[in-house]
Amino acid sequence: MAKYSGSVCRLCRRENLKLFLKGDRCYSDKCAFDRRSYSPGQHGQRRGRKISGYGVQLREKQKVKRIYNLSEKQFELFFEKADRQKGITGTNLLVLLERRLDNVVYRLGFVNSRAQGRQFVRHDHFLVNGKKVTIPSYLIRVGDVVELNEKSKKIKSIEDSLGAVVRRGVPQWLELEKEQLKGTIKAYPVREDLTMPIQEQLIVELYSK
Repeated sequence: MAKYSGSVCRLCRRENLKLFLKGDRCYSDKCAFDRRSYSPGQHGQRRGRKISGYGVQLREKQKVKRIYNLSEKQFELFFEKADRQKGITGTNLLVLLERRLDNVVYRLGFVNSRAQGRQFVRHDHFLVNGKKVTIPSYLIRVGDVVELNEKSKKIKSIEDSLGAVVRRGVPQWLELEKEQLKGTIKAYPVREDLTMPIQEQLIVELYSK
């Protein structure tokens, strides 16, 4: 499936949920979802449409895929990996997605969005345990240290994002050393740490068909 290149604000409106895809703009009065929280398009304001069980499951999968900025194939691969692991498949899936490097640098506050996190990881701005990593899907482990390259420490967008980290907060499973421009993975996230309204069991049901 081709990568979506349209307005990301339309994705929030389509899923009827603020997905925080545009960083600080999502917290401001410029947020398109706050101004128009109905679906985009000519018939976006229609009410009372019935959605089938399959449709509900599909929308949940699309929502999570868009939150983490993944293609269809990437999402399927993560689901397959989660399904092979011990434990609850839906929870495994969310934990794997949270462990992606592009998500971790976003959660630590170095970038404003996961999309920006992916771009910055690819452009060699981050080190993991002192080594260059340019793969956004790289899965961090407990004890890993993520830090900025020396050449990247003066990038203004990173400074601005760290300045706004108080508003977003840093999850308990991560530790940010703001002055040193680095973060440590203290533990893997548990389901209670993931506060977005996600019903992962619907995704498991969809792929189980």
